[in-house]
Amino acid sequence: MRIKRFTWLFLLPALLCACGENPGGPDTPSYLSKVWSPDNGDGTYTNPVLHADYSDPDVCVVGEDYYLTASSFNCVPGLPVLHSRDLVNWEIIGHALQRLPAEFDVPVHGGGVWAPSIRYHDGRFYIYWGDPDRGIFAVTAEDPAGRWSDAHCVVEGKGMIDPCPLWDEDGRCYLVNAWANSRVGFNSILTVRELSEDGMAVKGDPRIVFDGGQDNHTAEGPKFYRKDGYYWIFCPAGGVKEGWQLAMRSSSVYGPYEARTVLSQGSTDIHGPHQGAWVHTLRGEDWFLHFNDRYAYGRVVFLEPMEWKDAWPIMGEDPDGDGCGQPVLRHAKPLSDNAPVVNPAEDDEFSGALGLQWQWPANYDQSWGMPSAEGYYRLYNCDLPSGNLWDAPNLLLQKLPAGEFIATAKMRIAAKCDGEYGGLAVMGRDWQALLAELGGGAFKLQLVSCTGADKGNPPSKLCVAVLKPSAEDSDSDYSPAKYLDIFMRIAVSGGRCRFGWSLDGEHFETAPGMPFTMKEGRWIGAKMGFVSEAEHRSGGKGWVDADWFRVCPGTSL
Repeated sequence: MRIKRFTWLFLLPALLCACGENPGGPDTPSYLSKVWSPDNGDGTYTNPVLHADYSDPDVCVVGEDYYLTASSFNCVPGLPVLHSRDLVNWEIIGHALQRLPAEFDVPVHGGGVWAPSIRYHDGRFYIYWGDPDRGIFAVTAEDPAGRWSDAHCVVEGKGMIDPCPLWDEDGRCYLVNAWANSRVGFNSILTVRELSEDGMAVKGDPRIVFDGGQDNHTAEGPKFYRKDGYYWIFCPAGGVKEGWQLAMRSSSVYGPYEARTVLSQGSTDIHGPHQGAWVHTLRGEDWFLHFNDRYAYGRVVFLEPMEWKDAWPIMGEDPDGDGCGQPVLRHAKPLSDNAPVVNPAEDDEFSGALGLQWQWPANYDQSWGMPSAEGYYRLYNCDLPSGNLWDAPNLLLQKLPAGEFIATAKMRIAAKCDGEYGGLAVMGRDWQALLAELGGGAFKLQLVSCTGADKGNPPSKLCVAVLKPSAEDSDSDYSPAKYLDIFMRIAVSGGRCRFGWSLDGEHFETAPGMPFTMKEGRWIGAKMGFVSEAEHRSGGKGWVDADWFRVCPGTSL
């Protein structure tokens, strides 16, 4: 008989001490992170306002509500939608894209949804993005937290990325986009074309409006605006790691555009302040959100004050008065009313629908997993003969939420035949996982590592312990399963991680060896979460029942 939360009452005092008084979860109205909250509680905030991989962020304003979306590439569901009342406190409210084309039924790392833009026009929300292999797509919705339309191809073709629409004062719609050198053989070019008034069809041919050349190489990620009789394009240049932010203006939508650098690293250690969104608030303030690449942690989001000087924007602070700003680390919050302190969810009790923070590396198949009425999420094995988790479509993963933290999961691993395994992983182009694999009637707890996973390199295994099953379907007439009830833990700090495990939830053993250096994925940060796989199939499927997942402060297991 399955017993839910088999040591819950015994462990409650220890868990409350380790993880805070209220574990929270995706169903909690105002989730408060225990590891990163940018709101200092004194009218100021500390950057980054999103300490997680929300790459290529864009924001639109509707009254005093702000809505943010970001790149999702091959991850499903895609196009996360976040809401805020003050640009500092954000929560995930949904996803605008539930499936990608059939090609993404397996992981296509780095493909799919590149830098999006979000706009509100004539009572509807619009999100545009570029798929460099297919074209420019859009989805729409009346309720950003509700169901979005199916993806619609606005412009078909290769190489077009980073699109952004602009509805002009006369109702005409224009689209700016950049180009991917990897697909068409050129980049640093921005083009503008006219769309139909509903923004859903091409009306005119593209025209080059800006060529970054050598001085502003890798010009990309444009965002389109209108102010004081000028058409404005904000775009980064110089590359993700070392780049800067441009503002350019023209009295004609098709240019020519004059450009200035308005944000750069300056004297700070915030390298490459990159593409993002200009926000003009209902209270007349101007702000700019952009990302900063933190390597394995992904592209985190900064909020900069913005002012206009001599009819040009300055982002961040400008200590030398040269008209080019630099990022701030702490600043007064935007003016707002009734803005709750809230953060994107990290914990999940799996007591209902799957938390909005979770994504798969490929189109979800219901045979991979589903919630249970008993309060756990069941993840069935997929066949993975290579043993390389880079190839697995059914990993249940979420972003890393802070620079340092401890993530703990309680789970039951069920195996019906040798070679079935489950556990926790930190995924990227290099990855490491703590996995319990059935073999010879017992579970072998193994620390499995793979360097150069994206190149097809095989993983290596280190046996940590041999554990007796916690239970067994001894009276079953078909494919009896052996069960292992276990707690697993990941400690992250300074770009490295360590794994630990426990059978009672109180006393954790640390996996041997040196801390593992995390590695980003293809265009995304590293992710963490659940694994449920099989080396081969010789009977019915095994599974992992995820009971809960919680993120707490700390660096030591």
